[in-house]
Amino acid sequence: MAIVPFATTQWGIRPHHIFTKSTIMGRVASSTSTHNVTSRVSFMAAPSSSFFSRDSLRGLYDMGSSQTLHRRRGSTLIVRAEADYYSVLGVSKNASKSEIKSAYRKLARSYHPDVNKEAGAEQKFKDISNAYEVLSDDEKRSIYDTYGEAGLKGSAGMGGMGDFNNPFDLFETLFEGMNGGMNSRGSPNGAVEGEDEYYSLVLNFKEAVFGVEKEIEIRRLESCVTCNGSGAKPGTKSSRCSTCGGQGRVVSQTRTPLGIFQQTMTCSSCNGRGETSTPCNACSGDGRVRRTKRISLKVPAGVDSGSRLRVRNEGNAGKRGGPSGDLFVVLEVIPDPVLKRDDTNILYTCKVSYIDAILGTIIKVPTVDGTVDLKIPSGTQPGATLVMARKGIPVLNKSNMRGDQLVRVQVEIPKRLSSDEKNLIEKLADLSKGKTTTSRK
Repeated sequence: MAIVPFATTQWGIRPHHIFTKSTIMGRVASSTSTHNVTSRVSFMAAPSSSFFSRDSLRGLYDMGSSQTLHRRRGSTLIVRAEADYYSVLGVSKNASKSEIKSAYRKLARSYHPDVNKEAGAEQKFKDISNAYEVLSDDEKRSIYDTYGEAGLKGSAGMGGMGDFNNPFDLFETLFEGMNGGMNSRGSPNGAVEGEDEYYSLVLNFKEAVFGVEKEIEIRRLESCVTCNGSGAKPGTKSSRCSTCGGQGRVVSQTRTPLGIFQQTMTCSSCNGRGETSTPCNACSGDGRVRRTKRISLKVPAGVDSGSRLRVRNEGNAGKRGGPSGDLFVVLEVIPDPVLKRDDTNILYTCKVSYIDAILGTIIKVPTVDGTVDLKIPSGTQPGATLVMARKGIPVLNKSNMRGDQLVRVQVEIPKRLSSDEKNLIEKLADLSKGKTTTSRK
């Protein structure tokens, strides 16, 4: 069997092999004695373990005690470890406690979701915390080294084995008293960071190419001036929450055949504050009200549709003095009807007559810098591409570097000719044939 995630912080068991009376008895019969069978699984049936209770193992064993035991081919118990905790922390299997703790502190700082906003950072933070939870405890580490992760998962109620079911609790334990916005999740009575705000901004083609300054108007949550962000009605006093006892969190336990599952949740009575009060009339107890604000925004040259600009601390205000979130401006660029963008290059198609393609000419070509002259060399072939260097899009954040404008030449062949034009073309054809004959001789 393999241990698989069950909900968010809990663990469940998924069978890779269906236990039947004959398969379990087949495994029991393969051992040398009844005593050996019991001792091999005793660590899973310890009184403090929820992997299997002692009663459930006894039930499995007694299921065939009065029958003749037979070996059954293929009746194997598969146990697979999901992760290498040493690799997660980047330490060797012989690492000391201080080395493990140092590795955890370094990684936890880097991947804490309140600091690292990249996708997957929170899951990485949880993996790091799970690894440290095991390797920092001598007894858990010994079981993990011997039996792998399968001997540990599902043991949320193991006495004396550490109860860091929530990785943010573990972080707060080691980083107690730290500032810098890291306590918005782990500390129930601490500040909570505000949510990010998003705004969609439409630009025309040239604004995206060369950059522009815009003034935008957003609506966001700001700290309530009536209650100073506390959420409590002025003149009233707060009292400790009777539901959570001032902790801001409640712990629920569920007893299952696989053991006791424990889950920590934010208290719904006080919303994690640990105290209750008469709500402020202006903000309805949230501590924040929605207001309109105008913000000056500088759009850099070279942006494109889908580009995001981040304006720090201009998102929604935090709760209980927490830092504000960020403002993300998502850009949408209206395409130009003539000039087509291809990364940092601009594509343009021009039409020239077959006479100009043969003899060569100079034409006017539109660019983002204005109309410029382009020389069409004599003998230009249909579909040829001419390069206008540094007439393209500036490279984002490197305005001194630009792409090119690529001009594709489309040669127009007339469908109808006058009699004079036809005579001249025929003479040209005869002349061309004469040259060919002479060259062959």
